[in-house]
Amino acid sequence: MIKILFVCLGNICRSPSGEAVMNELIRRENLQDKISCDSAGTIAYHEGNPADSRMKTHAIKRGYNLTSMARKFNEADFEKFDYIIAMDESNYNDLLSYDINNKYKSKIFMMTDFSTNNNFAEVPDPYYGGPEGFETVLDILEDTCAGLLEDVKTKLNNNLL
Repeated sequence: MIKILFVCLGNICRSPSGEAVMNELIRRENLQDKISCDSAGTIAYHEGNPADSRMKTHAIKRGYNLTSMARKFNEADFEKFDYIIAMDESNYNDLLSYDINNKYKSKIFMMTDFSTNNNFAEVPDPYYGGPEGFETVLDILEDTCAGLLEDVKTKLNNNLL
């Protein structure tokens, strides 16, 4: 089983959306027995809360259901997950700083590393913006999750994980 963790700041907008988009792609390809997803935040401020209602509304319009509850990234996640995906540069740097012995750097990626056709350097935080920000997040995640799934499938097919 390949395990993927999506990480943003509070775990209420971008990372639960990444988890939901990826889970839908996994479901469509009937790979639930081979790939699993979770999400976390680099801060615990929203821990135990559901996803942001605005993000949920935009996601539902596209057929994605955000069901996860916010939690903070913890050290055990480095061992548990094969891919640890940061939504932006700040989250990426936070994850690297948690890896004090540089043992897990090869597992840490930027979400946009898997982009197939977008020109975004990161997945922007929509929290303080308007509705278009949530749509942009979903646009980027649909593209990058498709690219991530292809990467995972290649590794599965070649027994690389």
